[in-house]
Amino acid sequence: MSQNRQIRDVVFVDGVRTPFGRAGEKGIYANTRADDLVVKCIRELMRRNPSLPAERIDEVAIAATTQTGDQGLTIGRTAALLAGLPQSVPGFAIDRMCAGAMTAVTTTASGIGFGAYDVVIAGGVEHMGHHPMGAGADPNPRFMSERIVDPAALNMGNTAENLHDRFPLITKDRTDAYAVASQNKLAAAYTKDQIQPDLVPVATLKPGAGWTVNSVDEPPRPGTTLEDLAALRTPFRAHGRVSAGNAAGLNDGATAALLASAEAAAELGLPVKMRLVSYAFAGVAPEVMGIGPVPATEKALRLAGLGIEDIGLFEINEAFAVQVLSFLDHFGIADDDPRVNRYGGAIAVGHPLASSGVRLMNQLARQFEEDHSVQYGITTMCIGLGMGATVIWENPHFTAADVSGSSNSTEGSAA
Repeated sequence: MSQNRQIRDVVFVDGVRTPFGRAGEKGIYANTRADDLVVKCIRELMRRNPSLPAERIDEVAIAATTQTGDQGLTIGRTAALLAGLPQSVPGFAIDRMCAGAMTAVTTTASGIGFGAYDVVIAGGVEHMGHHPMGAGADPNPRFMSERIVDPAALNMGNTAENLHDRFPLITKDRTDAYAVASQNKLAAAYTKDQIQPDLVPVATLKPGAGWTVNSVDEPPRPGTTLEDLAALRTPFRAHGRVSAGNAAGLNDGATAALLASAEAAAELGLPVKMRLVSYAFAGVAPEVMGIGPVPATEKALRLAGLGIEDIGLFEINEAFAVQVLSFLDHFGIADDDPRVNRYGGAIAVGHPLASSGVRLMNQLARQFEEDHSVQYGITTMCIGLGMGATVIWENPHFTAADVSGSSNSTEGSAA
């Protein structure tokens, strides 16, 4: 065995997603299979990157939180076959709840860095209309009888209320204001055509209405006001602070990303949208799972040899507004900092659990392309049962000359 193996650079080549839908019988994907949503994403990646021979793909990793029905049967393999990839291309399924797609990316990226793969497809899918979170699960009774976890840990809304208890300075007024801003930023991004380039149109059939081509997200509620949110009930606690308006909804959707070694990307003429710097996962008390991005980010920064001041852009998954604000408060970042979720977040666009990690990456890559003054960006998210995940990326378009006069100046270098 060679003693001179070196870690290779991993690059983010491209990423796509379906428009996100509202879960349930009235949602756009009520009569669409989850695996067909993944197939759409894989085929679109191949269409957009014609210089990549299909036989050069070394792995397909697809995440799903509820791995049964149309999300079961090793969906990474079945979706690859359904998408028309050669039978020689292997695939697997992966689960880390909300960070499923993010874990699919980091797992396959590690394989690229080690030299096991040159090119991979990684992503995730969640059809919460077909498979509600936790459907079919059978938690071990020891969790409760031995108090291994607080009972609140099994209900994500309760964990968000617990975060409010822990951080009383994060009021409902603040979370509602943050939620309104998320809706407004997403609406502005749509107006500027910053979201549409990553979307794969999906044709769906609605009984009695025929076929429709869906090319925009279904969940956004543009024009939402503070008064609208103040009128919503707080279902997880009487006189609570968490509502449907300051949390992500129940959604359906799929994502997929193309990753490669830097050498393979150059050989095949593939674009380089981001370079992987570091990643980290961390565990926290399950009853306050929303704080997970804090230790995960601290660990990822440490591994990269960077500080939070070096990060010029943040893509933070908005499972709950309180969770995002707890992260911002910890690092001394203002609620309305322009580096944070420039295109809005999951409160507006939706959060189909295992698919969301790649959505964050897609949006960061597009912002890197727009803003060459930013050298480093973060994608981060909380994870059910008490975890956090963070990936740090480098902007290949960064030029020091663009930093002059920019409020998004960053310094530092990856280890």
